Amino acid sequence: MLLIFGNHYEYLSIESQAMLLQKLKEITTFIFDVDGVLTTGDVLASESGELLRTFNIKDGYALQLAVKKGYHVCIISGGNGQAMAKRFAGLGIPDVYLGVSDKVQIFNHYLDIYSIDAAEALYMGDDIPDLNVMKLVGVATCPADASSDIKAVCSYISPYKGGKTAVRDVIEKVLKIQGKWFDANPSAADSGK
Repeated sequence: MLLIFGNHYEYLSIESQAMLLQKLKEITTFIFDVDGVLTTGDVLASESGELLRTFNIKDGYALQLAVKKGYHVCIISGGNGQAMAKRFAGLGIPDVYLGVSDKVQIFNHYLDIYSIDAAEALYMGDDIPDLNVMKLVGVATCPADASSDIKAVCSYISPYKGGKTAVRDVIEKVLKIQGKWFDANPSAADSGK
């Protein structure tokens, strides 16, 4: 059976499609890595030594909308930097963990704080540091350019690359499946800037 999500074509059995759709209906929490997911994975080293990244405005809009619709949104990244922290604060994301070496520990801590069941969480990662967390969540997802080891554990692979609306893709799918994408006026979130 062919499952079609936008421009993404993936062969899944009818049973697998039904199971994925059911899991997406139960998502209350979005957790994202940064480098390679919310960014392309490219960094520019400034003279001060800070690593600079670019973020996609459409991803930002979707993140803001998810927060405003009452979803838990969390960032867990091995990367660090003041600019990253400011970006996520500007989007209204309260739970941002940067400079993380043990993502499973932070993931479990985050679930405990909010009494979230792991089955309600969607995680998007792109490389080996994300692998162990992705094995624990209800729905593991990744950008189109994720490593093959990550793709092997994913329920859904976005047709979009990291930093090029992969985050928007998964948030939009969940909100549409749950009937929450268009249930408010367009100004429910601003431009994502």
